[in-house]
Amino acid sequence: MPEHQNIEYDDTLVTMLEMIWGEGFLSPGGAEEVALLLEGEDISGKNVIDIGCGIGGLDVLLVREHGAASVTGVDIEQPILDRAAVRAGAEGLSDRLTYKLIAPGPLPFDPESFEVVFSKDAMIHIPDKEALFADVIRTLRPGGLFIASDWMRRDDNPPSPEMEYYLEVEDVEFGMASQERYIKALQEAGFVGIKHRDRNAWYSDLSRKEYEKMKGPLYPKMVEYLGHEYADHEVEIWRAMNLVIESGELRPGHFRAIKPAG
Repeated sequence: MPEHQNIEYDDTLVTMLEMIWGEGFLSPGGAEEVALLLEGEDISGKNVIDIGCGIGGLDVLLVREHGAASVTGVDIEQPILDRAAVRAGAEGLSDRLTYKLIAPGPLPFDPESFEVVFSKDAMIHIPDKEALFADVIRTLRPGGLFIASDWMRRDDNPPSPEMEYYLEVEDVEFGMASQERYIKALQEAGFVGIKHRDRNAWYSDLSRKEYEKMKGPLYPKMVEYLGHEYADHEVEIWRAMNLVIESGELRPGHFRAIKPAG
């Protein structure tokens, strides 16, 4: 990793997100949301790549609960990959979970390397969705499955003042796009059987509960581990995020798509 690379998901942020979303997770929903993403699909015995794997809690589920033969997790920050590798070892899954540091850009894998490409709420960090999905279909075997969730926008118009403020206080590099752009990019890449599930209503309800928890019973623990300034900033992030979730401008969602078999 280049020495100048900025580490966005440092130990402090990871600790904060695990307080909200559970040990091993850097996005909401935990095991239930992973199960919903995979609902009706059988990944047992298949080789999976997890794009933007984070600290590895998802990968443990993919193997242990959903029967994947192996998961190769890739991310652009070494510290979180180190955490994922430690987790794999502690779970006794080092033979089935492997982690690789990659640079932004094309995936460093041969064509048709995987039967399943998985990603949970990480593609928001990749601005060029068209290039991403072209690369995803390249790495999939014929008939392979792409399963993902992500944070999207209602449209591709300039962001509202509320969204601009949320992005400012969030201070993480996002490359957001609309649900329509995701679908079009998947079609242009050559995927078929594209399905989309909007999860805005689900997370609108959940994020309000998270915000109230952060202001209330969780706040003392946040202050203890993170300090007042960091804790207050995170509470403000959730307040700002709630506004754009509830307005529908920020829209989480699921996608599935298939690489043609022939």
